[in-house]
Amino acid sequence: MQGRARRVVVTGLGVVAPCGVGRDRFWEGLNGPGITGAQHIMIPDWDPEPYFDSPKHARRADRVEQFALAAAAEAFEQSGSPSGELDRFATIYATGVGGIHTLEEQIGVQLDKGSRRVSPFLVPMMMANASGAAISMRYGLTGPNETVVTACAASTHAIGYAARLIAWDLCDAAVTGGSEAPATVTAIAGFANMTALSSSGTSRPFDTGRDGFVMGEGAAVLVLEELDRAVGRGAPILAEVLGAASNADAHHITAPSPGGVGAIRCMRTALADAGLEPAQIVQVNAHGTSTPLNDAAEAEAIREVFGPGAVPVTSTKGVTGHALGAAGALEAAAVLLSFEHQAIPPTANTTDLPDEFGIDIVVGEARDFTPGPTMSNNFGFGGHNGSVILAPYSG
Repeated sequence: MQGRARRVVVTGLGVVAPCGVGRDRFWEGLNGPGITGAQHIMIPDWDPEPYFDSPKHARRADRVEQFALAAAAEAFEQSGSPSGELDRFATIYATGVGGIHTLEEQIGVQLDKGSRRVSPFLVPMMMANASGAAISMRYGLTGPNETVVTACAASTHAIGYAARLIAWDLCDAAVTGGSEAPATVTAIAGFANMTALSSSGTSRPFDTGRDGFVMGEGAAVLVLEELDRAVGRGAPILAEVLGAASNADAHHITAPSPGGVGAIRCMRTALADAGLEPAQIVQVNAHGTSTPLNDAAEAEAIREVFGPGAVPVTSTKGVTGHALGAAGALEAAAVLLSFEHQAIPPTANTTDLPDEFGIDIVVGEARDFTPGPTMSNNFGFGGHNGSVILAPYSG
């Protein structure tokens, strides 16, 4: 990272997603069939109780927090239990809408039964920072504990910020990523009425027939550490965080800036932060929501930064759905697993690519590749742009 004195590596990963709970099942899901016939996709048969010490405590956590703790458990199992100075172990987590299930449920209670029946756990269950707070308390992490809420760019921003805290010697380690469980009746109605959701119920990123996204849910957690610390304790090193960037379109509350100019600046800033040239990027995990405006702007931005057809591009949202504030975390997880399996997962449901996009979309089946520096992009309502660059650890 630009001006950094210390290298930052990933030592743990945990995933909870509709296409698979756990790293292995998630990877299998990324290579499976895409979403069809649904405005939203949820994790089937979700059981939070294995991740809590009692059913009561599980019930007192919103679904979004349950996902976060489940993903954190897998990440720390791989990385090893937190150690060292825990006041230098940060929790930088992300969400878009937080505990919206609890909020909507308790509004119903208020309307049906009156204010005295509203749960005293409403506030701690619905607040956006609940997931990060729960992770911090469970593992005794007393370093900076902050929640990033920048719509669909939130997790990417969180990962970049967490890495900088370590690179700049403000922390030695961080747990980061994001969680989301947004599919309430009212939220779905709101997204549908603004024509953001697919009317056909099919997520097909970058396809000529794309007509909106399918709402998803889930969480991913990454454990980041300063390199020497990780090596010294014999931790597994999954990848290195080379650079990140964040900026704003300052254009429109929901639409991307014309020509993807904000995304172009963001990607170029991330490359500069990593000290890389565009030709050194070997994969782009795109935001690729399957909406007409986003995909067109992002395709133009990728073409401008990297050149026509110069780098393989994939979007995993055809399988995962769009998990809003958790999207960047799930996509960072997909990048890390692509390094492990030496393959780029396909863009599910995408069959008809617009000629004018001029980018190399991976479709049909996974594409073998030699892992190298990979950029993951996310762009959010409000004009938020985020890019992070991950690479295999090279010693």
